[in-house]
Amino acid sequence: MGVYLLKRIGSVIPILLLAIFLLTAMIHLSPVDPAQAYLSAAHIQPTEEVLAQKRAEFGLDQPFLTQYATTVVRLAGFDFGTSYVSGKPVLDEVLLRLPATVQLALSSLMLAILVSIPLGFLAGIRKNGFFDHLSRAIAFIGASIPSFWLGYLLIFFFAVQLDLLPVGGIGSPSHVILPAITLALPLIALYTRLLRTSVIETMREPYVLFARTRGIRETVILGKHVLRVAIPPMLTGLGMNLGKLLTGTIIVETVFSWPGFGRYFIEAIFDRDMPIIQGYVFLAALLFIGSSLLVDLLQLAIDPRIARKGGDRR
Repeated sequence: MGVYLLKRIGSVIPILLLAIFLLTAMIHLSPVDPAQAYLSAAHIQPTEEVLAQKRAEFGLDQPFLTQYATTVVRLAGFDFGTSYVSGKPVLDEVLLRLPATVQLALSSLMLAILVSIPLGFLAGIRKNGFFDHLSRAIAFIGASIPSFWLGYLLIFFFAVQLDLLPVGGIGSPSHVILPAITLALPLIALYTRLLRTSVIETMREPYVLFARTRGIRETVILGKHVLRVAIPPMLTGLGMNLGKLLTGTIIVETVFSWPGFGRYFIEAIFDRDMPIIQGYVFLAALLFIGSSLLVDLLQLAIDPRIARKGGDRR
């Protein structure tokens, strides 16, 4: 397991280097001049002399490969620079807003898991039954309703009409209910159908039929032989969505005025605040890779054969 983990961590480094390369190229080729964006945010007249001074200060007058190497060293030390607008270190601003996004992401993810696992499992073992039809209805609704529209519908019914929950913001546990439901519904639709399909395919495997011929109890077969094998494909989808949630659910945070990481990024785009945009892209890549690695470890805990198979492939 240790060798497998080291190989997985080693494979992360080239991906991060590629992400930083693309990030540097994006800034280098962008029609927006970071120096001019800084002067505009600071309300300073952008004369040629001042622009040249700021470009030299930001290292924009250096060759592309020099800028790339400097960016790698700086981001490796989690030095994201200073915001053009607020004048505060970007890392401090991110750490101030990241807990709100983590709270919302984990709440929606837990809700999705608690609903989709039993619903997808029951839909798979009772094909064309009540839970199967229910899962299809949820999958249809979750896939067809945009997040911003669902958010406004929930606000209209539960906050405006019924006055049961707050419209937006953060504070009490009740503030997280509506945005968590808005985020969880598409995930429930995805995870339920993934688990249902996986359960149906697993139940057709020869070892499941053989276990039944041996007289093993159905509950043991379903729990040990079916669910344990059927759940890894769902974990793969979970890892991809966990990274997406942790990097900021931009639309939902905007709809519910949630002071999270994604909303901070949107504001930075409008302000052309390059250090924030650069820090966001790097952290997004880091969180996506980290969540993928976490899911790999969970799958390894469920099925230790993955490590042996990985070693055989290499």
